Amino acid sequence: MLYSTERIMTTHAGSLPRPADLREMVVAKANDAAYDAHTLDRRLGSAVAEVVRHQAECGLDSVNDGELSKTNFTDYVRWRIAGYVERPSAGPRRLSITARDETKFADYFAANPRARPVGPPTTPVCVEKLRYTGQADLAADIANLKAALAGVDVAEAFLPANSPGTIEHWLANEYYKSDEEFVFAIAEIMREEYRAIVDAGFLLQIDDPDLPDVWNCLPEITLPEYRRYAAVRVDALNHALAGIPKDKVRLHVCWGSHHGPHHDDIPLRDIIDLIFRVAAGSFSIEASNPCHEHEWRVFEDTKLPEGATLIPGVVGHCTDFIEHPDLVAERLVRYARLVGRENVLAGTDCGIGTRVGHPSICWAKFDALAEGARRATQILWGHG
Repeated sequence: MLYSTERIMTTHAGSLPRPADLREMVVAKANDAAYDAHTLDRRLGSAVAEVVRHQAECGLDSVNDGELSKTNFTDYVRWRIAGYVERPSAGPRRLSITARDETKFADYFAANPRARPVGPPTTPVCVEKLRYTGQADLAADIANLKAALAGVDVAEAFLPANSPGTIEHWLANEYYKSDEEFVFAIAEIMREEYRAIVDAGFLLQIDDPDLPDVWNCLPEITLPEYRRYAAVRVDALNHALAGIPKDKVRLHVCWGSHHGPHHDDIPLRDIIDLIFRVAAGSFSIEASNPCHEHEWRVFEDTKLPEGATLIPGVVGHCTDFIEHPDLVAERLVRYARLVGRENVLAGTDCGIGTRVGHPSICWAKFDALAEGARRATQILWGHG
């Protein structure tokens, strides 16, 4: 876990631009289509090396593999577990992230069908005891990142992994007796992935958009009901993290990266205590877009857990506009003056590699992030 008493350090949330030739092979593998395994393995290694080097050149201190081996940050788990069958489906996912918005803005979604996320043609349904089978894919991710770091000057490397609650979004249950038993079963098998990442010497980033965004998936739920629902998923995640030191874990939460109204996103203030219950040492929280930038005020009266750091998103995925470094610095200084300058890192709202129109925009946003962190350091410490 990064911590500095001298400057604002920099990182991001995960996914980065994937070369077109690599994407074609990764998608083919995910869809059980024809591809050359040797070519894919070789290209993954070279692409991860390129993306790690590019992160360092942009001035990021904490880097990752860009999640280049994964079709997307959620469904990759589908190919790392067993105990389910695929059944035909159509339309949105089982839990649709736009469900709450659609109750108010039906005409908008009718006119903009791409704003409604559509699930894959099949739905996985758990029909027996779940098992983790992703050892080979995970080992390849670890090996590629280790090789890519050779000769690159960065402070830290991390690998993301899904939370149990987020996996539950797309995996239906017909085997376990209750939702609680089901999500704890997911936690139990994901423990192997979490442990392997930490044992390899990397920071484990838990991607948990589930914690804020199931509120949008369940439009009829009340706030007390939702908090009880979310608390069970936090307990399951902590079960999976048992035995891993907090300073080896970063939690990333966001309200979903889709472009849409986000009109009724659950307020950060209503769930910040649940976020801080997670056994993590660092908290990456969406903070720069029009729906959530104002929530810096939550930290006027909410303290970080002892020894923890905060990574507010100070550049975002909601627009292709490139944030000005002075705006980035302003956002960072605002948080630093509330929670302590040594407890703040500069981050992104979500993974921006595939969400900002073109790879060049992603890298330009990272340049702005790093320059903004330097300007915030000048303001907070008096040196650049």
